[in-house]
This record gives sequence, structure tokens and C-alpha cells, in this order.
Amino acid sequence: MLVAAAVCPCPPLLVPEVAAGAAPEMDAARAACADALAVLAAARPDRLMVVGPAGEAGRGPYPEGTPGSFRGFGVDVDVRLGRREPPPSALDRTAPERELPASLAVAAWLLARADWAEAPVEGLGVGEPLEAERCVRAGREIVAPDQRVALLVMGDASACRTLKAPGYLDERAAGFDAEVARALGSADVPALKALDTALAFELKASGRAPWQVLAGAAEHTDLEGTLLYDEAPYGVGYLVATWS
Repeated sequence: MLVAAAVCPCPPLLVPEVAAGAAPEMDAARAACADALAVLAAARPDRLMVVGPAGEAGRGPYPEGTPGSFRGFGVDVDVRLGRREPPPSALDRTAPERELPASLAVAAWLLARADWAEAPVEGLGVGEPLEAERCVRAGREIVAPDQRVALLVMGDASACRTLKAPGYLDERAAGFDAEVARALGSADVPALKALDTALAFELKASGRAPWQVLAGAAEHTDLEGTLLYDEAPYGVGYLVATWS
């Protein structure tokens, strides 16, 4: 049973060492993420599942204790998913240890700074092109009737809000982001399921697939949504919301 969810953006710029001199520009987003994680902790789940977008090599499950880093962004910052080491059976010790994709590394960084409960943590990297039906099915499979499950859902809205945005300016971006913000802020499961997959791809909205995983997990619940943050400081839509 899904008892709570937090939706956060996943730009590495949330990590101050990555943002460097621009770090203060993300202070409000970091504070909103911290508030969202506090809602998860207050729900006292039996298990936390962290879901985020991933490239082809980063898709699939990640056990608690999986490492990640921001060295690819030029800073010597390492993270680990959760507080426990992964069980010996979870990793192939004959192969190099698999690292978290960037979205889950950002989640691990946020969790390390939160007053998080001792519930086990798992990660799931979701391919950004994954069809809506498969995303919803994955969400259904995450929840179990005999467990109190919480979700930390990572992902950005469109990257086309301004001329200097990564995807340049697209006039459709503001409307798309506004509908996503409304759906996340009101825990509107049908609206998330109905997001236009092709449009999300064209607008470079990395959160589309993870949001639809959330929709599948939240079916048949009566959770209420709250929108905590809705800004596009770099032409990319960053949203923070809670469902509880």
C-alpha cells in the first residue's frame, strides 16, 4: 500500500558543489525537497522506493548501499543509496560495482541530508522512453498490500521554457508544465496516466515516466497532493510535491 510520495526535481545543480557559485539560486528548491522528504519520514513506511529517469545503461533496480558520484560533473562528491550496505547476493562481486544514474544520485544526496527513518531503501532507474502502460504497471508492482510503501519520485518537467533552456524555447512547454504541476499538486492519478508521451519527449521532460510510475502505485488510494515548489530558474521546470 502506498502511504506517501514525494516528487522532486533531479538536476545535479541541487548539489551545492556542482552548482558552485550559483548554489544560492537553488536554495528554495533544496528547502522544498527537504520539506517533501519530511512528509515521507512522517508516514513511517516499511520500505522506500526511489524512482528516477535513467539512460539505457542505468535502467533497472538498485539495492540499498549502491554508490554514486558527481565526479562526472567535475566535483569530488560521492553518495550511497540509503544507509545500509547492499547484501552480498544483490551485487555481482565478479563485475565492477554498478553506480547510480544521476537522478538517483541526486536522490541519495537528498536522503543523506534528511531526517530519514530506518526503513529499507531501494532504487529503480526508469527509461525515459518507456511507454505509459508499462510505467503504470511498474508502479503497481512496486506496492504490496502487506507493506507500507513510500515513493521518492525524481524527474524534471520541460526543458524548453526559455531561449537559453537546454531545449530552447517551445511555446507548448509552459502549458505542459502547468498541467503537470496541477496534477501533482492535486494527486490526480488519471491526469498523470494521460500525459502525452510524445510531447513530453519533445519537451525533454525527464519526469514523465517516473510520474506515471507514481500514478500506477497510487491507484485505489485516497492520498491528497500538495505542490511545494514550481519554478523554472534555468528554463527547466522544477516541481516539488507531496502526496500523503
